[in-house]
Amino acid sequence: MLTTAEPHRAITPVLTTTVAREYVHRAALSEVLMTGWNKLGRDVFTATAQWPRSHSFYMPEHGLHDPLLLCETIRQTSTLLAHVGYHIPLGHHLTWSRLQYVLAPEALRIAATPADIQLHVTCSDIRYSRSVPVTMSMHLEVSRDGDPFAMASVRFASHSPAVYKRLRAGRGEVGEVFATAPQPPEPVSRSTVGRLRKQDIVLAPTSDPQRWQLRVDTSHPVLFDHALDHVPGMLLLESVRQAAHAMEPGRATAVLPTSMDVSFNRYIEFDEPCWIEAEPVLTAAPSADARSTIRVNAVQKGFSAFHASAELADAAWV
Repeated sequence: MLTTAEPHRAITPVLTTTVAREYVHRAALSEVLMTGWNKLGRDVFTATAQWPRSHSFYMPEHGLHDPLLLCETIRQTSTLLAHVGYHIPLGHHLTWSRLQYVLAPEALRIAATPADIQLHVTCSDIRYSRSVPVTMSMHLEVSRDGDPFAMASVRFASHSPAVYKRLRAGRGEVGEVFATAPQPPEPVSRSTVGRLRKQDIVLAPTSDPQRWQLRVDTSHPVLFDHALDHVPGMLLLESVRQAAHAMEPGRATAVLPTSMDVSFNRYIEFDEPCWIEAEPVLTAAPSADARSTIRVNAVQKGFSAFHASAELADAAWV
């Protein structure tokens, strides 16, 4: 008796891609980390990202992903959900006022494949104007391959082009300001901040070993992926990491910012020097795992434009 075999049923593979670059305010597709999002309920979302095993700027050290990849993921997550979750129009300017995070550095170890990141996001303290959020907070619980390793929160504002133009009155159009930004001063040495390329150094020396001029290189392909009219937040976070390394210029291992509490108080402009001032936070007893804490201020025209406290781990101890 002849039997007819059941027809072959093809299994549709699950395909992964990145989100549209416009949703995360990137010009280069290669700089998009986010791979998806989903709405679970009112003001509750999930999002996914992928970290490459190597990056041109957020470089791995001692077999560990750069912690500032988490900060860039937070930035992209907040921008993505602002647009797709709350329908803030593309073209609006999103401005951080507060960022906090803490992570377990052991979870940063680089594996044989890129790191798949999951984020559970709860939004709160939302203030609306004509049904569009103008300020909001996001709390993020971050996992890698299903294992929690970080928590973060960010508060930011959304400005329409008309409102942003009023806020930036007298500054000119973004493209004009960006094109006329002054050339950066000469940097500190590569060994002082643990960077291999001159272009990646964001500090310039002064006569004070705990004070530097912020070095703003608008030709940098990652920090200035597209035209801006002020110093971006990710450059300021990098200044904290480099200031921490510069406090111990002879150190051979990388500094890992395992937590930060950051306030963004004012826009930092291109056409005035900005000074990065750092001081160590003394503790009653030294940490057994070589952790330390630092405070950093960015001062421009006599005003504290940015303030951060950061806990730092030595990569050799992770």
